[in-house]
Amino acid sequence: MIRCSMRRVLTEESTLAPVIAARLRRNDAGLVPAVVQDATTGDVLMMAWMDDVALARTLATRRATYWSRSRHEYWVKGETSGHTQHVRSVSLDCDGDTLLLRVDQIGGACHTGNRTCFDADVLLAEEVES
Repeated sequence: MIRCSMRRVLTEESTLAPVIAARLRRNDAGLVPAVVQDATTGDVLMMAWMDDVALARTLATRRATYWSRSRHEYWVKGETSGHTQHVRSVSLDCDGDTLLLRVDQIGGACHTGNRTCFDADVLLAEEVES
């Protein structure tokens, strides 16, 4: 288990602890997928992308911070919508290529306003026993 305390003023150059940065396996764009889970219900809420700065900011503030591939900028979940994510924990998977954020979600997690991004298109529903 990696434990890291990052209490400092954040700047654009926020950096990860070297032990964490060394474990991350980033894609060609320098990003790692972050799966976001409701800490109370266990529901998967959304998936977003993080780079080292976004992850460092999240670890330091417990406010979920992501990298927008379309806008090419950082965004703090809820900064404009009010639908915030207080981060309870961040875990790195065994391969180092995916993050899991367990959050307290206020309002909808999806940009559509829905509670989760996975409500709209169910491709295979659970079987109902009769």
